[in-house]
Amino acid sequence: MRHTELDARLREALGDGYADFWAGRTVIAALDGRTPHQALADGVPPKQVWAAVWEVLGLPASQR
Repeated sequence: MRHTELDARLREALGDGYADFWAGRTVIAALDGRTPHQALADGVPPKQVWAAVWEVLGLPASQR
């Protein structure tokens, strides 16, 4: 997964206006207490970030 795909999935799940805000402010334990943006900046693969986001949001399996 690329960063652009992760961004698209976040926008699909949360909406265009909220996705970036949410990813910059929501701390996720599975990302070692980082936000999705911080995790990506620290080199965590987008696929791993999405898995953590997917779990936190309780999205359906079809969006995994």
